[in-house]
Amino acid sequence: MHEFIQTADDVIALTISNEVSSADLEAVMARLESRLERHGQVHVFIEARALDGVALSGLGTHLARAMPLLGHLRKFGRVAVVADQAWVRAGTRLESALLPFVTYRVFEPAQREAALGWVKNG
Repeated sequence: MHEFIQTADDVIALTISNEVSSADLEAVMARLESRLERHGQVHVFIEARALDGVALSGLGTHLARAMPLLGHLRKFGRVAVVADQAWVRAGTRLESALLPFVTYRVFEPAQREAALGWVKNG
């Protein structure tokens, strides 16, 4: 399940929880693509709560859709991930190492407001 958080147009902010469905991935990809078209740089805030996993139905389609984004890595600015699960924080650190052009920071739930402020204001 996902819920977008109102913020500036060059920031994508959302909370995800439980199982991430194909519809959730579709909504996030649509928002990301539209923001990348309009802005030279996009910042991302993700708050992950009690993730159970990602639905496998349609995952291949979403991965294929996401592949062209690799050519736009320099358009990603600050990425903050707030997670209540250690495995999500560890996965984010791994992703950060694999994507050196993107500035990632990982936060625990008590640091949520600091994380959102960092994404919005640098």
